[in-house]
Amino acid sequence: MSQSQPPTSAWRYAIGMFGTSLPINMFLTYMGFYYVRELNVLTSTQVAAVLVAYAIIDAVDNPVYGYLSDRTRTRWGRRRPWLLVGAPLLAIGLVAFFNPPVDAGAPVLLAWFAFFAILVQTIDSLVNTNYGSLLPELFPEERTRARVNGLRQAFMLVAIVIGVALTPVITDAIGYAATAVAYGAVAAVVIISVALGARENPARRESRKPRALESIRAILGTKQFWLIAVAGGAYASAMPLVLAGAPFFVTYTLGLDAVWSSVLLGTVILGSIGFLAIWVRIVRRRGALAVWRISLVILAFSFIPMYLVESLPLAIAAGLLLAVGYSGVIATMDLVVARFIDADAARTGLHREGMTISAFGFANRLNALARSAAFFGMAAFYGFNSASDPGDNPGDAARFLMLVVPFVLVTVAAVVSRFVRLDRAAPDAPAAPATAAVGA
Repeated sequence: MSQSQPPTSAWRYAIGMFGTSLPINMFLTYMGFYYVRELNVLTSTQVAAVLVAYAIIDAVDNPVYGYLSDRTRTRWGRRRPWLLVGAPLLAIGLVAFFNPPVDAGAPVLLAWFAFFAILVQTIDSLVNTNYGSLLPELFPEERTRARVNGLRQAFMLVAIVIGVALTPVITDAIGYAATAVAYGAVAAVVIISVALGARENPARRESRKPRALESIRAILGTKQFWLIAVAGGAYASAMPLVLAGAPFFVTYTLGLDAVWSSVLLGTVILGSIGFLAIWVRIVRRRGALAVWRISLVILAFSFIPMYLVESLPLAIAAGLLLAVGYSGVIATMDLVVARFIDADAARTGLHREGMTISAFGFANRLNALARSAAFFGMAAFYGFNSASDPGDNPGDAARFLMLVVPFVLVTVAAVVSRFVRLDRAAPDAPAAPATAAVGA
């Protein structure tokens, strides 16, 4: 690192997770509920169909974003320009999605939903590919990286408290349209601030550009990639369903107003913030891989008591157990991916964080298929089609959405994680000396 280049602040980088998480968590949690329940203009089957369409599109956009990011060479760095472009586009897409032309006919509303649902998610892929790629470059030492990642995840949880748990309260007061404007504006400002403060390694601008086919073969040809991708993708598919299913669970299973989902989700998320600090300490002693495996097992078992509850107090108590496992996974998942990136750079001397992150991101983004299957399942197994046609047993339909499918997915993740093998300490790549330290 040049003496004239100051280090990247850990706090300034970490708060970026708040900016990337706030809009997408509101979107993923309430996209279906808003159009199916609040507006009552779409069916759960239509929502599922759009999610399938996006999963197909995402098969292309995620790798492309990573490839372009790795090959970008500008005086401002590789990742920063993409963050500066993506931040306002993400805000615009969120605002438009929650501001549909409600007086339009059903075909127009379906087209509006589909277009902006795809736009929001694809721009989220762009932003997160570049933001996530900065972690292994800016903070190459694992103990430091674990602390920075802990801060990132804490900011993410704060964003979830607001974007998920408090959104029903906020939207009751000012509406979904104004809430989307506020969330989008805050997210854009935070992401732009992170982009301006990130101190990328100037030597990376002189490094060889990774080639597409070479990188695809190297990444996809590694057994450990597939194991991590399957486990991470299954986990990433489960948690959005928990968030999306919570309003349905509270409304139809517990028989309460949807606003009480704020209490349930708030308990889980605030509990996760508290447990996160404990997990970070354990990670720094035991290593990310071992802790990742343990926390996946805890998370899988936590769905069982939640399935059995029939009242809000018991649901809150069960939610605290879910928070234990959830916080352990978020404390470790990105560190496992970063370790894979370290090993690849050490082996090849190439810095293709973007393509690697996007490859894992593609597996994670297959959560659109899981969400689609879960919404299809509500209709196929329980007859839950819409707010006006919820079927004979909407309570069990909500359990299926929020708990049954996530339990299966996290169980798969826990089993597969047992076969992942990564060295606890991997040397830095020869072409990648440490270029940034943790700032104040």
